[in-house]
Amino acid sequence: MSVKRLALYVLVAGAIIGAGLWLFGPGYEYRNLPPAADGPWIAFGDSLTEGYGASPGNDYPALLSKHLGGTIRNLGRSGETSEDGLKRVEEVAKLKPRVVLLCFGGNDALLGTGVARTTANVAQIIDRLHAEGSFVVLIGIRSASLRDRNESHFKKLAREKQVLYVPDMLSGVAFRPIYMSDAIHPNDAGYARIAERLQKALKPVMSKLGSPAEK
Repeated sequence: MSVKRLALYVLVAGAIIGAGLWLFGPGYEYRNLPPAADGPWIAFGDSLTEGYGASPGNDYPALLSKHLGGTIRNLGRSGETSEDGLKRVEEVAKLKPRVVLLCFGGNDALLGTGVARTTANVAQIIDRLHAEGSFVVLIGIRSASLRDRNESHFKKLAREKQVLYVPDMLSGVAFRPIYMSDAIHPNDAGYARIAERLQKALKPVMSKLGSPAEK
Protein backbone atom coordinates (compact mmCIF):
# COMPACT_ATOMS: atom_id res chain seq x y z
CA MET A 1 0.00 0.00 0.00
CA SER A 2 1.39 3.39 -0.97
CA VAL A 3 2.01 6.11 1.61
CA LYS A 4 -0.61 8.31 -0.06
CA ARG A 5 -3.24 5.58 0.02
CA LEU A 6 -2.43 4.80 3.67
CA ALA A 7 -2.76 8.48 4.54
CA LEU A 8 -6.12 8.57 2.76
CA TYR A 9 -7.35 5.56 4.75
CA VAL A 10 -6.25 7.21 8.00
CA LEU A 11 -8.12 10.40 7.12
CA VAL A 12 -11.27 8.48 6.16
CA ALA A 13 -11.13 6.38 9.33
CA GLY A 14 -10.66 9.51 11.41
CA ALA A 15 -13.65 11.14 9.76
CA ILE A 16 -15.82 8.07 10.40
CA ILE A 17 -14.79 7.91 14.05
CA GLY A 18 -15.36 11.63 14.44
CA ALA A 19 -18.81 11.36 12.88
CA GLY A 20 -19.65 8.47 15.19
CA LEU A 21 -18.65 10.50 18.25
CA TRP A 22 -20.69 13.43 17.01
CA LEU A 23 -23.75 11.30 16.37
CA PHE A 24 -23.61 8.99 19.37
CA GLY A 25 -21.35 10.65 21.95
CA PRO A 26 -21.94 13.77 24.03
CA GLY A 27 -19.64 15.91 21.88
CA TYR A 28 -17.63 17.12 24.88
CA GLU A 29 -15.17 15.81 27.44
CA TYR A 30 -16.54 14.92 30.86
CA ARG A 31 -15.39 16.92 33.84
CA ASN A 32 -13.46 15.02 36.51
CA LEU A 33 -12.96 11.84 34.51
CA PRO A 34 -11.22 10.14 36.16
CA PRO A 35 -12.48 11.63 39.43
CA ALA A 36 -10.03 13.46 41.68
CA ALA A 37 -12.16 12.60 44.72
CA ASP A 38 -11.75 9.16 46.27
CA GLY A 39 -14.87 8.86 48.44
CA PRO A 40 -17.99 6.72 47.93
CA TRP A 41 -20.44 6.64 45.08
CA ILE A 42 -23.57 8.55 46.09
CA ALA A 43 -27.11 8.77 44.72
CA PHE A 44 -28.45 12.22 45.57
CA GLY A 45 -32.03 13.24 44.88
CA ASP A 46 -35.67 13.03 45.93
CA SER A 47 -38.17 10.16 46.31
CA LEU A 48 -37.19 8.60 42.99
CA THR A 49 -33.69 8.17 44.40
CA GLU A 50 -34.82 7.19 47.88
CA GLY A 51 -36.92 4.47 46.25
CA TYR A 52 -40.45 5.40 47.20
CA GLY A 53 -42.76 2.64 46.01
CA ALA A 54 -40.10 -0.07 46.10
CA SER A 55 -39.74 -2.90 48.57
CA PRO A 56 -36.57 -2.86 50.73
CA GLY A 57 -33.43 -3.29 48.63
CA ASN A 58 -35.15 -2.55 45.34
CA ASP A 59 -34.50 1.18 44.99
CA TYR A 60 -32.40 2.01 41.94
CA PRO A 61 -29.14 2.76 43.86
CA ALA A 62 -29.29 -0.65 45.58
CA LEU A 63 -30.00 -2.46 42.31
CA LEU A 64 -27.32 -0.53 40.42
CA SER A 65 -24.87 -1.36 43.22
CA LYS A 66 -25.42 -5.06 42.53
CA HIS A 67 -24.89 -4.55 38.80
CA LEU A 68 -21.63 -2.67 39.35
CA GLY A 69 -20.23 -4.78 42.16
CA GLY A 70 -20.08 -2.36 45.07
CA THR A 71 -22.16 -0.05 47.21
CA ILE A 72 -23.82 3.21 46.19
CA ARG A 73 -24.84 5.26 49.21
CA ASN A 74 -28.46 6.39 48.92
CA LEU A 75 -28.94 10.02 49.97
CA GLY A 76 -32.35 10.42 48.37
CA ARG A 77 -35.04 12.16 50.40
CA SER A 78 -38.72 12.15 49.51
CA GLY A 79 -40.41 15.46 48.84
CA GLU A 80 -37.27 17.45 48.16
CA THR A 81 -36.96 20.08 45.45
CA SER A 82 -33.81 21.26 43.71
CA GLU A 83 -33.68 24.09 46.25
CA ASP A 84 -33.70 21.54 49.08
CA GLY A 85 -30.92 19.67 47.31
CA LEU A 86 -28.88 22.85 47.09
CA LYS A 87 -29.28 23.34 50.83
CA ARG A 88 -28.11 19.77 51.43
CA VAL A 89 -25.22 19.65 48.98
CA GLU A 90 -22.61 20.49 51.62
CA GLU A 91 -23.26 17.26 53.50
CA VAL A 92 -22.70 15.40 50.25
CA ALA A 93 -19.58 17.38 49.32
CA LYS A 94 -18.01 16.64 52.72
CA LEU A 95 -17.98 12.95 51.80
CA LYS A 96 -15.79 13.77 48.78
CA PRO A 97 -17.78 11.39 46.58
CA ARG A 98 -16.05 9.84 43.60
CA VAL A 99 -19.31 9.67 41.65
CA VAL A 100 -22.64 11.39 42.27
CA LEU A 101 -25.85 10.25 40.56
CA LEU A 102 -27.87 13.46 40.69
CA CYS A 103 -31.63 13.61 40.19
CA PHE A 104 -33.73 16.62 41.20
CA GLY A 105 -36.59 18.35 39.43
CA GLY A 106 -39.62 16.10 39.80
CA ASN A 107 -41.06 17.93 42.78
CA ASP A 108 -40.15 21.27 41.22
CA ALA A 109 -42.35 20.36 38.27
CA LEU A 110 -45.21 19.24 40.49
CA LEU A 111 -45.04 22.50 42.44
CA GLY A 112 -44.91 24.63 39.30
CA THR A 113 -41.36 25.87 39.79
CA GLY A 114 -39.99 27.37 36.60
CA VAL A 115 -37.50 25.17 34.76
CA ALA A 116 -34.97 28.04 34.65
CA ARG A 117 -34.94 28.17 38.44
CA THR A 118 -34.68 24.40 38.70
CA THR A 119 -31.72 24.19 36.34
CA ALA A 120 -30.01 27.11 38.09
CA ASN A 121 -30.25 25.23 41.40
CA VAL A 122 -29.00 22.01 39.83
CA ALA A 123 -26.15 23.92 38.19
CA GLN A 124 -24.99 25.18 41.58
CA ILE A 125 -25.14 21.65 42.98
CA ILE A 126 -23.00 20.39 40.11
CA ASP A 127 -20.48 23.20 40.57
CA ARG A 128 -20.09 22.37 44.26
CA LEU A 129 -19.57 18.68 43.53
CA HIS A 130 -17.13 19.41 40.74
CA ALA A 131 -15.12 21.54 43.15
CA GLU A 132 -14.59 18.40 45.25
CA GLY A 133 -13.37 16.46 42.24
CA SER A 134 -16.53 14.37 41.81
CA PHE A 135 -17.77 12.90 38.55
CA VAL A 136 -21.44 13.85 38.17
CA VAL A 137 -24.16 11.92 36.36
CA LEU A 138 -27.15 14.15 35.70
CA ILE A 139 -30.38 12.17 35.58
CA GLY A 140 -33.20 14.03 33.86
CA ILE A 141 -36.82 14.02 34.88
CA ARG A 142 -39.58 15.18 32.56
CA SER A 143 -41.87 18.08 33.37
CA ALA A 144 -45.45 17.56 34.52
CA SER A 145 -46.89 18.44 31.11
CA LEU A 146 -47.73 16.75 27.82
CA ARG A 147 -44.64 18.25 26.25
CA ASP A 148 -41.43 17.73 28.22
CA ARG A 149 -40.32 21.26 29.05
CA ASN A 150 -37.28 20.06 30.99
CA GLU A 151 -35.41 18.05 28.37
CA SER A 152 -33.81 20.86 26.39
CA HIS A 153 -32.78 22.71 29.56
CA PHE A 154 -31.24 19.66 31.22
CA LYS A 155 -29.45 18.65 28.04
CA LYS A 156 -27.99 22.14 27.68
CA LEU A 157 -26.97 22.14 31.34
CA ALA A 158 -25.21 18.79 30.94
CA ARG A 159 -23.20 20.16 28.03
CA GLU A 160 -22.31 23.37 29.87
CA LYS A 161 -21.20 21.51 32.99
CA GLN A 162 -19.62 18.62 31.05
CA VAL A 163 -21.46 15.85 32.88
CA LEU A 164 -22.80 12.50 31.79
CA TYR A 165 -26.49 12.94 31.05
CA VAL A 166 -29.22 10.31 31.24
CA PRO A 167 -32.46 11.87 29.94
CA ASP A 168 -35.94 11.34 31.36
CA MET A 169 -35.43 8.89 34.20
CA LEU A 170 -38.93 7.41 33.80
CA SER A 171 -38.76 6.87 30.06
CA GLY A 172 -40.33 3.50 29.29
CA VAL A 173 -41.58 3.22 32.87
CA ALA A 174 -44.07 6.05 33.44
CA PHE A 175 -47.73 5.45 32.51
CA ARG A 176 -47.15 1.68 32.36
CA PRO A 177 -48.95 0.05 35.30
CA ILE A 178 -46.66 -2.97 35.24
CA TYR A 179 -43.76 -0.72 36.26
CA MET A 180 -45.49 1.80 38.54
CA SER A 181 -46.53 1.71 42.21
CA ASP A 182 -48.63 4.87 41.78
CA ALA A 183 -49.01 7.70 39.28
CA ILE A 184 -45.51 9.04 39.97
CA HIS A 185 -43.28 6.38 41.52
CA PRO A 186 -42.01 3.10 40.05
CA ASN A 187 -42.40 -0.30 41.67
CA ASP A 188 -39.64 -2.90 41.99
CA ALA A 189 -39.81 -3.74 38.29
CA GLY A 190 -39.71 -0.07 37.33
CA TYR A 191 -36.67 0.67 39.47
CA ALA A 192 -34.99 -2.40 38.00
CA ARG A 193 -35.42 -0.94 34.50
CA ILE A 194 -33.97 2.37 35.67
CA ALA A 195 -30.95 0.63 37.20
CA GLU A 196 -30.33 -1.32 33.98
CA ARG A 197 -30.52 1.85 31.93
CA LEU A 198 -28.07 3.65 34.20
CA GLN A 199 -25.69 0.70 34.07
CA LYS A 200 -25.73 0.88 30.27
CA ALA A 201 -25.10 4.65 30.32
CA LEU A 202 -22.17 4.24 32.72
CA LYS A 203 -20.54 1.34 30.90
CA PRO A 204 -18.34 3.45 28.55
CA VAL A 205 -16.70 5.29 31.49
CA MET A 206 -16.56 2.56 34.16
CA SER A 207 -12.91 1.77 33.53
CA LYS A 208 -12.03 5.31 34.64
CA LEU A 209 -14.52 5.50 37.50
CA GLY A 210 -13.77 2.25 39.26
CA SER A 211 -16.40 0.12 41.01
CA PRO A 212 -18.56 1.73 43.72
CA ALA A 213 -16.77 0.01 46.61
CA GLU A 214 -17.85 1.12 50.09
CA LYS A 215 -15.79 3.91 51.64
